[in-house]
Amino acid sequence: MAEPFEKDLEILTVTIGEDPPDRLDKALVREVPEKASLSRSRLMKLIAEGAVTLDGVPITNPKTRVFEGQEFMIMLGEAIELDTLPQNIPISIVYEDDELIVVDKPVGMVVHPAPGSWNGTLVNALLYHCADSLSGVGGVKRPGIVHRIDKDTSGLLVVAKTDKAHHALAAQFEDHSVTRHYLAVVHGAPNAADPRLRGIQGVSFETGGIVKIATNLARHKTDRQRQAVLFGFGRHAVTRVRVLESFGAPEAAALVECWLETGRTHQIRVHMSYAGHALLGDDTYGGRRRVAARSVGDPVADMANAFPRQALHAASLGFIHPKTKKRMQFESPLPTDMAALIEELRNSKPPKAH
Repeated sequence: MAEPFEKDLEILTVTIGEDPPDRLDKALVREVPEKASLSRSRLMKLIAEGAVTLDGVPITNPKTRVFEGQEFMIMLGEAIELDTLPQNIPISIVYEDDELIVVDKPVGMVVHPAPGSWNGTLVNALLYHCADSLSGVGGVKRPGIVHRIDKDTSGLLVVAKTDKAHHALAAQFEDHSVTRHYLAVVHGAPNAADPRLRGIQGVSFETGGIVKIATNLARHKTDRQRQAVLFGFGRHAVTRVRVLESFGAPEAAALVECWLETGRTHQIRVHMSYAGHALLGDDTYGGRRRVAARSVGDPVADMANAFPRQALHAASLGFIHPKTKKRMQFESPLPTDMAALIEELRNSKPPKAH
């Protein structure tokens, strides 16, 4: 039988109300006060660890049947320190308060430690920067990562500093109320008049020149590092795209705005490639496609084809502040590499015909 926590205990008493759910974990989720900021996953972990007791006896089965009037004790330990090493890495802070922090992530920085990238990540940097202001997320003193952007994508991320903020922000991402707009440079220019584009399953068109791409996404069956478009299997994913500016004659590339209804791994990169407009610099999903010199001239084509990362930037982010309930909106200017690429494409001239 599991033993309850004995270190730095804070005891929460929960009484089961009338007409309770048929199992312990669901009943506790319903009855635990909001200010305790205990998610179902955290409660499941506490149950498994013997931190939930009834009449002094640990209840370790989340499916245990409960009855009205029963009084459960939940023993909460203080947030423990994360093993990840805080590192003094410069980061661009767009906004910060006691609940959350908004960061403008640079190109090349991994968000979360993982095999091959245990150090130098955004989490390492935030552990140093936030220091004692982290109150604990999921029982651990760590920043609450509620969404991520790829290593070679730049731009805005919101990170929770408290458990309550983490739950509130995660709920907004789950119900798709967070607004996220990206800027990307893609091959060609998506056009509703293009019969090829109109014939692609999952692609439709909305007023204002907006292309909607709605598919399912799942891991590629042979390459686990990639995502693949599927129908009837995988996770639902919706991306909307609007052309802001096109370059070359004929159109060799375009600056597009993409916004997410869902937030799946590599979603924009996969969807744009699926639609035939892969991102410049995206070796994973762009294949061998190149900007043609006949459209923009040799020097610009060489620069575009040598762009060292996917040309994607998380340019705007909006959400409801978990404490004040006010709408927060943040903007990030294009990084210098993408700005230079766009300027060169904008000023490009196709070679003169002989």
